[in-house]
Amino acid sequence: MSAVTDFSRRGVLSAGALVVAFSLAPRALGQEGGAGPKPVAPGLPGSLKTTPLLDAWIRIDAEGITVFTGKAELGQGIRTALIQVAAEELDVPPAAIRLVTADTGRTPNEGVTAGSHSLQDSGTAILNAAANVRMLLGQAAGQKLGVAPEALVTTGDGGFKAPDGRTARYADLAAGLSLHVPAQAGVPTRPLAARRTLGTNLPRVDIPAKVTGGQAYVQDLRLPGMLHARVVRGPSDGTELKALDLAAVAAMPGVVKVVRNGRFAAIVAEREWTAIQALQRLQQAGWTRTAPPLPAADPLSSLHGASEDETILDRTALASGPVRTIQARYSRPWLMHGAIGPSCAVAHFQDGQLTVWTHTQGVYPLRGAIAKLVGLPPDKVRCIHTEGAGCYGHNGADDVAGDAALAAMAVPGRPIRLQWMREQEHGWEPLGCTQLAQAQAGLDASGRIASWRFDVWSHSHNGRPVTAGGLLAGAEVDPPFPPQVPRPIPMPEGGGDRNAIPLYAVPDAHVVSHFIASAPLRASALRSLGAHLNVFAIESFMDELAKAAKADPVAFRLAHLQDDRAKAVIALCAERFGWASRRPSDGRRGSGFAFARYKNLASYCAVALEVEVEHETGAIAVRRVVSAIDAGDVVSPDGLKNQTEGGIVQALSWSGLEAVGFDVDHRTSFDWSAYPIARFKDVPGSVQVHVLNRPGTPFLGAGEAAQGPASAALANAVADAAGVRIRDLPLSPDRVKAAIGV
Repeated sequence: MSAVTDFSRRGVLSAGALVVAFSLAPRALGQEGGAGPKPVAPGLPGSLKTTPLLDAWIRIDAEGITVFTGKAELGQGIRTALIQVAAEELDVPPAAIRLVTADTGRTPNEGVTAGSHSLQDSGTAILNAAANVRMLLGQAAGQKLGVAPEALVTTGDGGFKAPDGRTARYADLAAGLSLHVPAQAGVPTRPLAARRTLGTNLPRVDIPAKVTGGQAYVQDLRLPGMLHARVVRGPSDGTELKALDLAAVAAMPGVVKVVRNGRFAAIVAEREWTAIQALQRLQQAGWTRTAPPLPAADPLSSLHGASEDETILDRTALASGPVRTIQARYSRPWLMHGAIGPSCAVAHFQDGQLTVWTHTQGVYPLRGAIAKLVGLPPDKVRCIHTEGAGCYGHNGADDVAGDAALAAMAVPGRPIRLQWMREQEHGWEPLGCTQLAQAQAGLDASGRIASWRFDVWSHSHNGRPVTAGGLLAGAEVDPPFPPQVPRPIPMPEGGGDRNAIPLYAVPDAHVVSHFIASAPLRASALRSLGAHLNVFAIESFMDELAKAAKADPVAFRLAHLQDDRAKAVIALCAERFGWASRRPSDGRRGSGFAFARYKNLASYCAVALEVEVEHETGAIAVRRVVSAIDAGDVVSPDGLKNQTEGGIVQALSWSGLEAVGFDVDHRTSFDWSAYPIARFKDVPGSVQVHVLNRPGTPFLGAGEAAQGPASAALANAVADAAGVRIRDLPLSPDRVKAAIGV
């Protein structure tokens, strides 16, 4: 098993030793979107351009085949998918592949697992690295068997076969072959007709432990001699506890140590309940706000401050002048990741080496930040990704790893498990920031869009730590580290302006991004970044324009598209939904449609759904959802469907229920009653996802393709059903009821 997931005593202890099997490229800056270190071989595909040596990706020995990836399993099924990629290209059974995921001691540096980049970057690298390895093994086999390499065929179980029936095994060939060589560009991959594994559905390797109560997450990790810890903080960002009676807590039975460094404090105890009791005792002293008051009266007011403005689209062409101009404003609130398991990390400092088991999405950037925080060289810090119970984006995983590291440094020789409390997770995790979009378009006499103006205001979507100042503890230790300066993420990926440029063909189009660095709450990456709000706004606006043009919403979209793959996805979704024969709105039931290509360079996704709006309560029931997606070459159709289904359900929760509450002093959403998320009763009656597979084309990121379209389709369906257009998220029962006027 991988060191990341082998939680046996032997497996965990072996993972604590630093083993560098190959040369690693320089550390990445951790830019959101999966950016790793700078390219050293720009002519190679995927992450091979930053880590071109083959043995960084694949090792073959007498024990079998080991494949390495710098990407992390977050619940998206990437471990299974990457095993399929490697197995296909090496032509071996998937069970023959051992996959090691993000580990600074063993795997390539691929930055952060984000932006739907895992297959696009790591999958592409492993595919081409495996093709290189198979080529080298084939050359060695040809020499051994005395035949031309092109005369050999793979056996499907880890070997080559000559025309006369003689064979050569991979393991034997690899024993005399060095893979410490750069990959070559353009090495042929296996023919599509010969595929055995890609495009098939394999059981997910991460599921069994999760559904049987096994050791699936870092929260489950238990090491020999392990101690438990809790960090001491105020209720939410911008607050701190009043005078702490640490001496009284230190005297409590079972407390091993009270760690104090400046304003940072943590309790280390033999038992977890003892640490919790000590924390609760300290919290009784009360708290005070240390930051400026929060804009509780107008949560959007923080977007009215000074901004850095950038025109990201400026297209002017001759067109017939608009005869009708329409404008609208859309917004979303602060959103929480809402991880089911509060953030947790385990740290162990022994013999000058610090090892941290963490559910961060960027082990290399985090290693650099922790090394600075604790005053160790980076090569004395090892971060091993261990899956966490929930979260796509930057929640408390990195912060809790820094907390655990400081606690472990104070108690050398004993592993420290530090987990946040539920209220700490809700109070301190970085949030997906509030956003505001203003759209204006002109329709010409034929009902086509003649002009387009779109402005989006947003705070930062990237606060992932690349320095100690990016960690909560970094601001608390003495002396504190300078905070990271929020910066916008440049296009074409973008941050707050991700997907702000419409894919639709409009002759006169201008889009401006307004970045506001100063934010009243902690802001960072939440799944899909600004694409959630921007697609919601653009696709809601497209429906409003279609209505003004007296056009069918699907036909209106198709009329403004030039991308054939986009048209195919929309047509498939509409056909499978039965859009042309859908039931007409009756004041309660209605249908909505939306589409986007994620980042305008990843997967194409269309969503159609039918809702029923209860006028008396404002409740929205989603009766059925149909989606179509084109993610290029599909590794696992079922895995792609799962990702799309999950994205739809999460988006419906965001867009129908979720909003972080706060007063002038602190956040007020400390539990699931104050921050409602979708429950089983809120899940759509049916969800169908139809996959457009394009074998042989590049992998396109799919994990964040559905969020924007699902949100807009919901608003469009409510408008169709109830005759009211709601432009501010969430479409909560109270907001729907008020719009209807009941």
